[in-house]
Amino acid sequence: MKNEECCSELEIYPAEPTNDCDLDLLIGRLQDLTNSAANTMESNEPNKSVLNSESNLDSAGGQEIFRHQPSRDEPWRPLEPDDLMQGGVNEALLEAIVYRYLLNVGEATGRDVSGQVKLPFRLVEPILSRLKMEQHVAYKSATNTNDYVYVLTDQGRQIARGHQRDCAYVGACPVSLGQYVESVALQSIEGQFPKKRDLESAFSDLLINPEMLDRLGPAIASGKGMFMYGYPGNGKTSIAERVTKAFGSYIWIPIAIEIAGEVMQLWDPMCHQAEMPKMNSGLLDASGFDKRWVRIRRPTIIAGGELTMEMLEVQHNASSHVSEAPLQLKSNCGTLVIDDFGRQKMRVDELLNRWIVPLEKRYDFLNLASGKKLQVPFDQMVVFSTNLEPKDLVDDAFLRRIPYKIEAENPPEADFRKLFELMCGVVGIAFRESALDHLLETHYRPTKRAMRMCHPRDLLLQVKHYCNYNDLPVELENRYLDFACQNYFSVTEGD
Repeated sequence: MKNEECCSELEIYPAEPTNDCDLDLLIGRLQDLTNSAANTMESNEPNKSVLNSESNLDSAGGQEIFRHQPSRDEPWRPLEPDDLMQGGVNEALLEAIVYRYLLNVGEATGRDVSGQVKLPFRLVEPILSRLKMEQHVAYKSATNTNDYVYVLTDQGRQIARGHQRDCAYVGACPVSLGQYVESVALQSIEGQFPKKRDLESAFSDLLINPEMLDRLGPAIASGKGMFMYGYPGNGKTSIAERVTKAFGSYIWIPIAIEIAGEVMQLWDPMCHQAEMPKMNSGLLDASGFDKRWVRIRRPTIIAGGELTMEMLEVQHNASSHVSEAPLQLKSNCGTLVIDDFGRQKMRVDELLNRWIVPLEKRYDFLNLASGKKLQVPFDQMVVFSTNLEPKDLVDDAFLRRIPYKIEAENPPEADFRKLFELMCGVVGIAFRESALDHLLETHYRPTKRAMRMCHPRDLLLQVKHYCNYNDLPVELENRYLDFACQNYFSVTEGD
């Protein structure tokens, strides 16, 4: 994610309202006070990073504060921090973000600042008060609920420009590396051991041979790496995309991670699909989760021929001094698919040497721009999808670290017929068995052409496009199929 996206990404959580309506401001103040009381009640719990499965009730009227029940679909949820230390907040970094934000926007209320850094107002307000005492910010005006509109003083602007030169990040306050590592362990795919019913549900929208599913089951349940190989067009990528569905639905990831004062962005809308829990619609919202985190679908990240070695390392922006996490970190607790393995821009042995230790040890080492090396979790299912034989690509040492090698074979005729009929419904063409018989007798059996899982979809789409172009009824006629096969298959193709 580029630095100019730092502000736009924060639209995930709408900032708290800051208009002059007394009622709206009063509601916001009451919400902060209620959350503070709820978190104080929880201060004696042994693990503040995990929500209890039991309901928590406030002392005023038995209102349920936390409604999350840990489950396989969402095993963990980050609690809103009681204080900066408990939240693992680097206060110096937080202060620098506040300076930069005020420099960028010119003026903002305390609640605006709180919404920007994704921390409770009660934790941000003391910092703003201290900056006021140091005469780095000033009050432009007051609101009706002990909040103010803040602006930088001349001295504050000078300090903010210095922070801007050091780093341009103005997003959510980063989460500590230790907290992120702990969250990965709590949401890991290892130990979930999905059952046959979980796989059947994950592959319910894909026609797959039961024998193939039986081979896939133990491989997916292991949470280890897997080779998917076979002829092109037999659904290797489609199968790999559905592997993640066999595990729980959601995980939480931080928007950014703080590592020794450096900022590394993890949340990437190009790779991650945000699905935030519903907020309470009542007068007081006491959902209680840490807004610096995003709840996403367990990620499935696919990298094909465009994969380079740089994408597997921390990418540092020299102008903004903000780093972006590599693909394997973004795919933690999910699936990373290396599609068309063997056709990447990098050499196969480069990729293998880079990952031979992480695949076995389940942790990786990353190099930061400062020269610091850090250990991070390597906790995802890596699926190598290739049209080539694995033994022709890699040596025995690497194959040993990928325990499952599964071939996506050509479908038998019965499966091909069933898939063709299903695809007729998808494309919107009435199925005619006589037309399918003509296709097999004319274009497959005489040439001993192999049936592939992609053929029904591709041929039917050509029929549909031909009919639409010629202003003909979209029907499954023999001559339309002959036209599609003439375009689709090369004259020399025999298998």
